[in-house]
Amino acid sequence: KGTDWERGSAWSKGAQGDLVPLYSPLTGSLSSPEEDPKSSVVCLCSEYRGLVKHTGGCHCGAVRFEVWASADLHVFNCNCSICTKKQNRHFIVPASRFKLLKGADNLTTYTFNTHRAQHTFCKTCGVQSFYTPRSNPDGYGIAPHCLDDGTVQTIITEDINGKEWEKAVREHKTIRDMSKP
Repeated sequence: KGTDWERGSAWSKGAQGDLVPLYSPLTGSLSSPEEDPKSSVVCLCSEYRGLVKHTGGCHCGAVRFEVWASADLHVFNCNCSICTKKQNRHFIVPASRFKLLKGADNLTTYTFNTHRAQHTFCKTCGVQSFYTPRSNPDGYGIAPHCLDDGTVQTIITEDINGKEWEKAVREHKTIRDMSKP
C-alpha cells in the first residue's frame, strides 16, 4: 500500500519524457525543477498550463509532498461524519499532479464503510495533509492548510452535502471530473 501514495509521480523526470521548462514569476525566466526547484512554480506544458507547484506536509515534517494546482483553490467543505469530525476541507487533484516527497513509511491509513476513501495521516503528529477521496479514487484530496506559504492566492470554499453523499456526487457538476488531468 505504501506505493499508492507515490502513484502520482508520473509528471516527474523520465515518466513523461524530459523535464519541462517552468516559468518562474520570481525570476522572470525559464528553469527546470532540477536547476531551481523553489523558483520553478508555473508550468508552461499543456497539462499544467497555469498551475502552480505547491509544497506542503504534516505538522512534524515527516510527510512532505508537491502538488500542481491553481493558485486560486476551489476547496470543498464536506459535512459527512468523518469530514465533520476532522474538519476536512480539501481540494482535489489528479494523481498525476501529486508527488510524495518523503514520509511514505510514516503514513497510516484509516478506512470505513465502502473502504474506497483512504484517509492517510502521519503516524507521528496525526495530521492528514492529503487523502484519497471516495468521490475521486484516481486523485487526491489536499488539505490547503497543509500547504507552505507563498503559492496560494485565493480560496473559494464550497459546501458539499456529504451526509447524502451519493446524491451530492451524482448532482454535482464537476466533482467527479476533478481528478482527471
